[in-house]
Amino acid sequence: MRRLLPLLLLTSAVVIGGCASADPAPDSADGAVAGSGGAVPDAGSGSGISQAENDLRIEVDLGDGVAPQTWTLTCVGFVEGTHPRAEDACAHLDGMTEPFAPLPEDQMCSQQYGGPQTAHITGRWRGEPVDLELSRVDGCLISQWDSFGPVLPVPVGVEPLG
Repeated sequence: MRRLLPLLLLTSAVVIGGCASADPAPDSADGAVAGSGGAVPDAGSGSGISQAENDLRIEVDLGDGVAPQTWTLTCVGFVEGTHPRAEDACAHLDGMTEPFAPLPEDQMCSQQYGGPQTAHITGRWRGEPVDLELSRVDGCLISQWDSFGPVLPVPVGVEPLG
């Protein structure tokens, strides 16, 4: 029995040490860690800093020669950021099925010009990376822009489609 005691203690220490981990295991399918407030590791940064699962940076260039506007938007059970209509923007995005899905490449689009406005949205939404370029140079892109509702500004003098 005395010979088994050190072996038993060593085995217990190995088992307990194996249970502890430097990286907490996700508690859901989206990779969020319990107690992280919806934050997921930002794999691209390598710094160990977490980014919220619904955390966006929105840059809008109205094409009028004025410097682009940049806003932040975080929607994780509470709303924060510099977006001028943050509450409305979060609610709108939350109601969309796949807001950042690219348009199909074979989609037929009307050849109409909606204006020089462009936008670039980056960050994470529902835990997935977002990198979406938007413009108003044809019917499909105008419709995509307008689908974002309060997330993007409606150009002055333009009525949204639909």
